[in-house]
Amino acid sequence: MSVTLKDVAQAARVSVSTASRALTGTGLTSERTQQRLTRIARELGYRPNPIARGLKTGQSRLVALLVHNLTNASFQVMAEVVQARLKALGYQMLLCIGGDDAQQESDTLTTLVDHRIDGLIVVPTGKNGPQLKALAKDVPIVCLVRRDDATDLETVLADDPQGAYLGTRHLIELGHKRIGLIVGRQDTTSGRERLSGYVRALREAGITRDDTLIHAGHFVPETGATGCRKLLDLPRPPSAIFVANHEATLGVLRVTAERNIAIPDDLSLLCYEDMPWFEWHRPAISIVDNGARDLANLAVDRLLHRMDAKGNGNDGVREYRVGARLIKRDSCRRLDTPISARSTKPTSSPSKSSAARSAASKSSAAKPAKV
Repeated sequence: MSVTLKDVAQAARVSVSTASRALTGTGLTSERTQQRLTRIARELGYRPNPIARGLKTGQSRLVALLVHNLTNASFQVMAEVVQARLKALGYQMLLCIGGDDAQQESDTLTTLVDHRIDGLIVVPTGKNGPQLKALAKDVPIVCLVRRDDATDLETVLADDPQGAYLGTRHLIELGHKRIGLIVGRQDTTSGRERLSGYVRALREAGITRDDTLIHAGHFVPETGATGCRKLLDLPRPPSAIFVANHEATLGVLRVTAERNIAIPDDLSLLCYEDMPWFEWHRPAISIVDNGARDLANLAVDRLLHRMDAKGNGNDGVREYRVGARLIKRDSCRRLDTPISARSTKPTSSPSKSSAARSAASKSSAAKPAKV
């Protein structure tokens, strides 16, 4: 049975109100009394009930972060940043996974109301705007990564149009004209904006948009796998693929491995959103970095500002952008041979370039080391 505040008060032979003031550091209690009550509470194993305390003080010291998944490395980074920032200020972070599912998001929001959270950072599905708007009347909310078009909530976004533009322009400058794009759902901010950046770069280069080279879908690895197969099976497959979300990248890498496609010799690959093993991968994967750490820090800054402003007026809502940047590594090469000369169809044997490297490796391994 859990130890209550009443148990602590009885053990210390003081009133419940005195025990409460001493353990919360409020009210008129001497330092000696406070130290004695703290020691007794610790010895008895007393832990304050955060919900009961929240009802009394109006603050639960709980802030929620609601993201779609933890497959995406950007969400992992954001969770780490938000948790560290809040912990330093005496808050606890509730990490919630919505699965990019509207019903799951709605159910989670209802649960968070029951826990009387002090604030919420959410990557919205875009399907529960009225519920978020109603919640925002009592709880400060900041949207992250995506905008909810049905609300006017404060929002922190990456500069996705510019990021996708820079990535596509880089491939064009390398000589690629048939560039496949695997992108997120078009009813999401990031999905729409990354497609717009891709289209803008093609238009400026005088390249006609080809919708057979564009595959949009949910933010899951299978979207990348399905899109990659469709692109590679085209009569004229692309010479480069731009994978515009992290989850899809995992599916693309699986398919290229299954088909023994050498990157970048057979296919140039550019991905959106970074993670450590992209740099460790061989070849190291070129990426457009959406600035996950900066996004998270700015979201926390804005949420804390709104929490502080609660009850003291509001300075209006704003939309903030964090710049994206292109990081060139080794997975994209200059296109110096005709597209028709390279085959990306599935085959039972490794590609020519892969086979050559394998033979060279075996030859090297067969030679005795000099001593």
